[in-house]
Amino acid sequence: MASTATAAAPEVALKSGDARPMPAMGMGTASFPLDPEATKGAVLAAIEVGYRHFDTAYMYGTETPLGEAVAEAVRRGLVASREEVFVTSKLWCTQNHPDLVLPSLRETLKNLQMEYVDLYLIHWPVALKPGPISFPAKKEDAVPLDVEGVWRAMEECQRLGLAKAIGVSNFTTKHLDKVLAVATIPPAVNQVELNPLWQQRTLRNYCTEKGIHVAAYSPLGGQNWDGTGNAVMASEVLAGIAKARGKTVAQVALRWIYEQGVTSIVKSYNKERLKQNLEIFDWELTEEDRQKISKIPQKKIVRASGLFTQEGEFTSVDPADLDIVEE
Repeated sequence: MASTATAAAPEVALKSGDARPMPAMGMGTASFPLDPEATKGAVLAAIEVGYRHFDTAYMYGTETPLGEAVAEAVRRGLVASREEVFVTSKLWCTQNHPDLVLPSLRETLKNLQMEYVDLYLIHWPVALKPGPISFPAKKEDAVPLDVEGVWRAMEECQRLGLAKAIGVSNFTTKHLDKVLAVATIPPAVNQVELNPLWQQRTLRNYCTEKGIHVAAYSPLGGQNWDGTGNAVMASEVLAGIAKARGKTVAQVALRWIYEQGVTSIVKSYNKERLKQNLEIFDWELTEEDRQKISKIPQKKIVRASGLFTQEGEFTSVDPADLDIVEE
């Protein structure tokens, strides 16, 4: 049976690795609390409306339902083969040790029921003592990150063909400097918090200069798990532009990100919203719109300190090295 939907997003060729081009819109699967059936259903719905790029992580617990959904999509003829889908997963902090990288990727591939991932990322520039995941982590479980050793192991994952491309997530320019100083294969992607209220200008300029593609998680500001509101969706500037253009606030935010040359990873399990999120590629913001967005006050939500409990003390790492905030 032929595919019933075609990819609905433009693609960008990564400058490092052997991955197929990355679709400029991805679907994120981080969902708390975890509901594997809901994840599987949402991924299938996303494939039906045209998504071909999916983001997971060992930490999320969504690798298995994502893999099941892709396999079912192939069986149903929604995609011709697994090769039509771009899949990213990530190495968690407890696995952020040279001898654990390759075994961790093999476990991820087993969960996904796939022979390779298109992109494998170091989830945070943070290492925790090996062991079961506990979230938040204890401060005393943070240990120094062996950047060179871990990156060498990531490069081996690519050389073995288990990851078509490798990269990082939540890395600042200072963290990237350390990786690039030892890399024989440079990171293809840095996935970070990025949206009109946290525009990451310094980091984006750096990554452009170094040939590292930037991907945005929380492109609609949805990291306030505690329900304290959403500054992106509540932005009066974005709302004004949306009203004038006959678009949703989400579409304006996603279009702005796309115009910065950044890939959005949007987490929605609602089919209609998934569809709306793809409807950003056939129109443009005006120069006036861009000027207004450039003046929005900036606010970072996600910090490395949020990985840890309030209690206890860091015993072997400097917390200042974890939370480097760049405008």
